Formats: sequence, C-alpha cells, structure tokens
Amino acid sequence: MAMRFVLQHLYLVCAAALFTMIFGLILGAAAYLCKPLRAMILGLVDILQTIPVLAMLGIIMLFFGATSTTVIIGIVLYSLLPMVRNTYTGLENVNPGIKEAAQGMGMTKWQRLLKIELPLAFPIIFTGLRIAIVTSIGIAVFGAVVGGGGLGSTINRAILIQDMNTLMQATFTLMAMAMIFDFGMSYMEKRLQARGQSFRSRGAGNGSQG
Repeated sequence: MAMRFVLQHLYLVCAAALFTMIFGLILGAAAYLCKPLRAMILGLVDILQTIPVLAMLGIIMLFFGATSTTVIIGIVLYSLLPMVRNTYTGLENVNPGIKEAAQGMGMTKWQRLLKIELPLAFPIIFTGLRIAIVTSIGIAVFGAVVGGGGLGSTINRAILIQDMNTLMQATFTLMAMAMIFDFGMSYMEKRLQARGQSFRSRGAGNGSQG
C-alpha cells in the first residue's frame, strides 16, 4: 500500500475539516443570532445529512468534475450537521447571567459573541468538530468513486484484484486514523471542558460579588 494514498486521505480530511469549521461556525452563529433564519439553517443541515454520500458526490461532480475538490465539498456538506448544531447549542446554553453582565458592561452583540459567548461555547463546538472529522475519515473513502484518491482508491483496487493483504492494510490504516483523531481530540475536549468550567466558576463568583 503506497504511502501517498494515506497522505491523500489525510489531505482530504484536513482540508474538509478546515472548511467545515469555518462554515459551521458561521451558520451556527447565524442560527443563534437570527431567529428568522434558525429553522431554515438547522433544517438545511438536517436534510444534507439524509442524502446518500454517493448521490451527493455525483451531483457535485456535475459541477466540479472528478477531482479532490468534489470530495472535499461533499465531506463538508455531509459534516456540517454536528458542527452547526453544536455551535448553536453551545451559544444558546451560555449562562444568561454572564450574557447580561457583558451587556451591562456596554458590550455590543458582536463583542459579546466574539469575546464571551464563543469562548464559553467552544468546548461544545469542539465536540461537534471532533464528530465531523471522525465521520469524514469514513466518508472520504467514497471519494475514490469520483477520482478523489485517498485510501478509497486502494480499497477499491484491492477488492477488484482480490488482494486481501492490501485490503486489510488499508482497512486497519483507516481504523487507526479514526482512533488517533478520536482519542486525541477527546483528550483535548476534556481539557477544554475543564477550563470552561473553571472560567464559568470564576465568572459566577465575580457576578455574585457584584
């Protein structure tokens, strides 16, 4: 099994994760800030999740061709749900007392969002990112169908020529990749949650003294 396929797979996953984080944060924050758009945004990401991966890639391929770009766009669209929902949920669940204190200090809506609410909601947002990335590792396998490369190409070729040794290597590499990302990000997630609880405790203490 060539190392370049592993690197291609990592490229697809990491590139998609970057765009998923950007668009997920924007859409999640928009759903939180703009009530009229909330149902539409959350409904849209729910609908995207129900479309079969191969069907979605086929539709995207009509516009972008059989390239890695098609795969990255497909992964992003399929991974938006946990990122958008966790961003919205995290922002919505920020302690109202902290929001009121920030408002009382004269902060604008955008200042509260960027300086107070997003940092406090980040542990929950990070959980959504972790789910999206781990899921995208499996989704990227389908990229081989539209010329995206990655480990999906190795698996498809191994199945066609009945090369069980390469098939097992590619499968175990995928499993190891998913476990490394999951365990590594779970550790970071726990650290973020601990820091968030400490920050909230200090904020609550300061609020009670005021």
